[in-house]
Amino acid sequence: MPSSEPRAMSSTAGYASEADALAVQYESITFEQAHQPTIHLFPAPASRVLDLGAGTGRDAAALAERGHHVTAVEPTAELRAHGERLHAQSRIRWIDDSLPELGVIAALRETFDLILLTAVWMHLDVREREVAMSRLAFLAARGGSIIMSLRHGPVPPGRRMFDVTAHETEALAHRHELTTRFRTDQPDMLGRADVSWTFLAFARA
Repeated sequence: MPSSEPRAMSSTAGYASEADALAVQYESITFEQAHQPTIHLFPAPASRVLDLGAGTGRDAAALAERGHHVTAVEPTAELRAHGERLHAQSRIRWIDDSLPELGVIAALRETFDLILLTAVWMHLDVREREVAMSRLAFLAARGGSIIMSLRHGPVPPGRRMFDVTAHETEALAHRHELTTRFRTDQPDMLGRADVSWTFLAFARA
């Protein structure tokens, strides 16, 4: 199971050096496949969507094509460059920012109908998760949703991940006046027997 890593290691450790291979992996999975468990919770177009840890922009591009107004946040420059190249025709606002503070996004003074965190949350340590959840609650529009997936399994070499449970995440969300809309556990879509996922959706009243 994921374990505590040294605080000196960045939450994005390992992604820059593997960006080329990750771009191929990310783009080999469709938006519909990646979000099948929660896609019924996504808002109707044209909603304001914030995709945190957008990677190569697969999800951001799919949502933009469906008529949403998408802001894609990706702190790893190499992944962001792939996204801007692969989805150059999509109407995506790309921003270099990172959890937990999201200082650039906060300065925009905007709220979002959907905040999406795909395979992101388990990269944050316990202090960062507390700060990040407060920020997510602040950025979510009234009636808006926060949808995230948690990875469970061994930590790949050179990465920083933590063993974050659904129970802990729900409790933290509830402390920030977010309610649970949906929760389900799923096997790994890449077929890794030692990896599984929890999908969670929260709503701001």
